[in-house]
Amino acid sequence: MNSRAQQLKSIDRLLTIMDELREKCPWDQKQTLQSLRHLTIEETYELGDAILDNDLEEVKKELGDLLLHIVFYAKIGSESKNFDIADVANSISEKLISRHPHIYGDVEVKDEEEVKQNWEKLKLKEGKNSVLEGVPRSLPALVKANRIQDKVAGVGFDWEEPQQVWEKVQEELAELNEEIKKGNTDAIESEFGDVLFSLINYARFIKVNPENALERTNKKFIKRFQFLENAAKKEGKELSDMSLAEMNKHWEKSKEFFK
Repeated sequence: MNSRAQQLKSIDRLLTIMDELREKCPWDQKQTLQSLRHLTIEETYELGDAILDNDLEEVKKELGDLLLHIVFYAKIGSESKNFDIADVANSISEKLISRHPHIYGDVEVKDEEEVKQNWEKLKLKEGKNSVLEGVPRSLPALVKANRIQDKVAGVGFDWEEPQQVWEKVQEELAELNEEIKKGNTDAIESEFGDVLFSLINYARFIKVNPENALERTNKKFIKRFQFLENAAKKEGKELSDMSLAEMNKHWEKSKEFFK
């Protein structure tokens, strides 16, 4: 691995390249905070994919792409004299020090949960009006639900046992079933949301990341369905021409194939 001096040299090299691109490249010159935003979101998802696939070489590349974006934003900030890369690094360093009094102060903690609770309490002392202020509005709903539950649990608003949460899931499923019987579309949607919210909460209690779990299932389904498509092609058929029984036969084979 690289030494600290080599690591710092590589960051300096990236900063120099960024300066040159901003000065000489027509595309880089035109970029703004707003124009880069959607690209940064895309890069973040690509990093997430690489992590789920446990492709460490790809993780390295995607981290580089994200690091470029951070350096790019800092460069734009320096041009308007609002902030530069040193301000960005110092800001997060100060936050980490202030949020870890059990490391940089005299506070004692017994476990990870106490660390999380102290973190949320410190944020409120810093001027936050709500522990939920730190949940981005634009997060996907599933991720947002997980973060909401995690944050309120950090200040003690939580169930005591996993079984209690599972019972809540069962309760919400029963309420959904009742609304389905009534055929009230708006109420069905509301109750379905409650079921999902409860399941996401239960996932936290059984130490499962619901976003990762769902994405794993998405990837598994895609592989199996593409296996089914390829099997149909080998038989010279279109899926639309196959019976459900024929498709299910290949679907079961796909399960064995990808075990």
